Amino acid sequence: MRVHRELAGSLPEFNRAVVTIGTFDGLHMGHRKIIAQLKEEAARIGGETVIITFHPHPRKIVSSVPGDIKLLTTLQEKISLLEAAGIDHLVVVPFDHIFSNQTAEQYVKDFLYAYFKPHTVIIGYDHRFGKGREGNYQLMKEYGKTLGFEVKEISEQIINEIVISSTRIRHALKGNDIAAANQFLGYPYFFEGVVIEGNKLGRTIGYPTANLHISSEEKLIPGNGVYAVTVIIPKTSETKVYKGMMNIGLRPTVDGKKKVIEVNIFDFDADIYGQTIQVHLQEYLRGEVKFNGLDELKEQLRKDKLAAINVLA
Repeated sequence: MRVHRELAGSLPEFNRAVVTIGTFDGLHMGHRKIIAQLKEEAARIGGETVIITFHPHPRKIVSSVPGDIKLLTTLQEKISLLEAAGIDHLVVVPFDHIFSNQTAEQYVKDFLYAYFKPHTVIIGYDHRFGKGREGNYQLMKEYGKTLGFEVKEISEQIINEIVISSTRIRHALKGNDIAAANQFLGYPYFFEGVVIEGNKLGRTIGYPTANLHISSEEKLIPGNGVYAVTVIIPKTSETKVYKGMMNIGLRPTVDGKKKVIEVNIFDFDADIYGQTIQVHLQEYLRGEVKFNGLDELKEQLRKDKLAAINVLA
């Protein structure tokens, strides 16, 4: 997959481009139906698949409360998922107030047609574009007739499925329902973090942890609790999937003052401070509990590890 991050002067002449447009946050099962439709149409006409997405997320520009927006996938995670899905081209359009203030006509003629010369545009029946959301599916079809491209519809059923799935995934992650979130996503939810120095308490009680700093403020972090996880550490000598357990929360038994994300990676003892690791959530094990001292905490961690091993088996 080729990734294009600029418009002027950097885009190739696409071969019979079959284009769709959207944020594709999470790239969940609903999104994958659009991708299947895109690829099927491109194969039918011997063309290339082109997905147009925006960065930053449009709601961060047009929303009155942009900080409230939490994403299922960062831009780099989205790129990786789309590449795995077999898309030919991903165009990441810089989204700003100037872009958002284009009229519907400018959007179609000066952006979509001028840069992409599409053979076919596939959009939802409820797709809105241009300043004030004045453009719609019917207007796009009219422009298509004038400019010489086809417009095909993503069905109401799929659009509704996308909206429902995205909402359910977010609620499920916040509410610790990892099974539901992963079912709608079609893969285990994951996030990345940089391993930072902690207080090393876990090491003293036999459960050393990698404490994570999440670099993306937009990334949705699941609710507090203990999880069975798998971990990928890209910069080790070999890319291997490790098993582990993760705690998200305030550690009430220790101090209860600061929210932490800490991962106990099973059968692993290398120094990975400063490295970025990827954590995949497999199952929620239990909520956060305040124990009567470190001995009780250690016993619970032993039980948690057995439960995680059983899940991950």
